[in-house]
Amino acid sequence: MPELPEVEAARRAVEEHCVGKKIKKAIIANDTKVIDGVSPSDFEAVLLGKTVISARRKGKNLWLQLDSPPFPSFQFGMAGAIYIKGVAVTKYKRSAVNDTDEWPSKYSKFFIELDDGLELSFTDKRRFAKVRLLKDPAAVPPISELGPDALLEPMTIDEFIESLSKKKIAIKALLLDQSYIAGIGNWIADEVLYQARIHPLQVAASLSKENCRDLHKCIKEVIQYAVRVDADCSRFPLEWLFHFRWGKRPGKVNGKKIDFINAGGRTTAYVPELQKLSGNQAAKAVGEPKKRTSKKKGGGKDDSDEPANKEEEIIESDELKKGPKPRGRTKKPLMKRKIEDSDDDEGGDNDIGGAAAADSDSDEVQKKKMKKATSKAEKASKRKVQTSQNSKKAKKKAK
Repeated sequence: MPELPEVEAARRAVEEHCVGKKIKKAIIANDTKVIDGVSPSDFEAVLLGKTVISARRKGKNLWLQLDSPPFPSFQFGMAGAIYIKGVAVTKYKRSAVNDTDEWPSKYSKFFIELDDGLELSFTDKRRFAKVRLLKDPAAVPPISELGPDALLEPMTIDEFIESLSKKKIAIKALLLDQSYIAGIGNWIADEVLYQARIHPLQVAASLSKENCRDLHKCIKEVIQYAVRVDADCSRFPLEWLFHFRWGKRPGKVNGKKIDFINAGGRTTAYVPELQKLSGNQAAKAVGEPKKRTSKKKGGGKDDSDEPANKEEEIIESDELKKGPKPRGRTKKPLMKRKIEDSDDDEGGDNDIGGAAAADSDSDEVQKKKMKKATSKAEKASKRKVQTSQNSKKAKKKAK
């Protein structure tokens, strides 16, 4: 999924190759899911004859500054990508277009040809991106609702420590919140927490000042390095978690085992040996007794109502404060619900998605369980009646 470094690489490519050139041709896809709030014909008419003045970015959003408004704005979503014909723009994991593919791609949503013959296309295979035409992109949502840009407007160390001290949510979820810091997505959050040796579920307000300083330093270093190499992951340091975190496959980084949990609604890679819960959360992880689990046929355990692990259970009790469960039909705990791999989440710029699907899955499982339990009760009742009837017949024969 494109994050700040990938979008910044696209911005720099546009800035280097397109600025000062006039748009002589435009093709906008007839796709109302991606092209937001304007018809293709109106969009094309506005672009023709305009000159590209600059390329701007905030967080994961990019817009082209033309010689007069309105301006095209791009929210990259899960698989949005900028391509310039004949120019190597960094490709990331969800990028849909190869050099040998047709041009412009069948996934192109926004295509322009400039007066020197250069061609630019914005593609989106999965259709979660948004392309808009706005008079002032920075003054309206979603860009106006973003927090400070992680690269261009970083907090000072003192500001960062002060802000974290007020946040009583898990640190991973906080880093994914674009209204807090704009531009950090799933892989960057995992990377900086790994390098700072902080557990993804550690409550932000409970971090020590040393933890905060380490995290501040890692955010700065990881983002600046990724931007410096144009988000080319083959040039990322070999010791980065990035190279080992994809696909939830068992693996190790620098000889340490990688594990996967859910944090902030996203699949999260971390190294348990190095990233441990601290303070009260650590004490509860050690001190709380394990819950009893019912046995399935064949000796297996039915732990569907348990959180994925003890650490997630602690976050649920401390952070969500749900209280005692009511009797009868209930949903599974949030952390145990089925959520797809982080890179397939369909969330927006908050990077938190999949809850609705999780609720649906949970309800379906509960219905099946209730149906199964009812069926067992009915069978047991029939056996009891049959046994009683057989007993009466035996008594009559004896008489």
